[in-house]
Amino acid sequence: MDLQVRDKGYLVIGGTAGMGLAGGRTLAADGASIVVVGRDQERADRAAGELIAAGASKAKGLAFDVSVEGQAALAVQGGVDFLGRLDGIAITTGTKGQMSIESSDDDWIAAFRDQLLGLSRCIEAALPHLIETRGTIVTTAAYSVRAPELVRLPYASLKGSVALFTKGVAKAYGKHGVRANCIAPGAIETDSLHAMRQRISEERGWPYESALERVMTDEWGMHVALARPGKPEEVGDLMALLLSPRAGYLTGALINIDGGTDF
Repeated sequence: MDLQVRDKGYLVIGGTAGMGLAGGRTLAADGASIVVVGRDQERADRAAGELIAAGASKAKGLAFDVSVEGQAALAVQGGVDFLGRLDGIAITTGTKGQMSIESSDDDWIAAFRDQLLGLSRCIEAALPHLIETRGTIVTTAAYSVRAPELVRLPYASLKGSVALFTKGVAKAYGKHGVRANCIAPGAIETDSLHAMRQRISEERGWPYESALERVMTDEWGMHVALARPGKPEEVGDLMALLLSPRAGYLTGALINIDGGTDF
């Protein structure tokens, strides 16, 4: 399917690895121009090179931490300056999940800035440009917003706020032609889970190809219909579709991509 994104400009916050980079590759394959943003410039440059190799019209990597005050606006402006326009923004940041309700105030505040405030500031900065192009927004919540557990309750609560915020933006800015959707990934085998598969296999003597699946079912209680974790490129394909004109009547949605869970 041609996503109809050739020569359009997209900004992927958290796009130097994992699901964000996978979404960038899908856009690149159809000729989009892309800026990826991460915390490390060397990694961002490497990701931009991968996007050029995948077919991007042009690509650039920028180093910003959007959880830090003022950095989100600078990241968006840097992306627009390079692209010359902004047709869509995807935000995949927000990874501080290992917290409990007993976590310190400082940890809660750091998680809030990482998962919600940085995202909202990116969208705030992007909206004037997206109104001009009738552009698109994709945010990432998590499977756990539908199945909260005590050990990840702060993470799930903030990711639930991401879903609500995205719905509100979709309702408020639809009259300007701006679309906003939120995806809720389940267990996706990004670098950290891939490393966990290797470690579990070695430590417990389990077969490599089923080690992570056993932990998902037996220890995490994730009964996934497809009986496996997802791949970053599967989430990336969904992200790219939602950013593209091909999803032109889809907005305000919270879309599970979790292999078929109980929720």
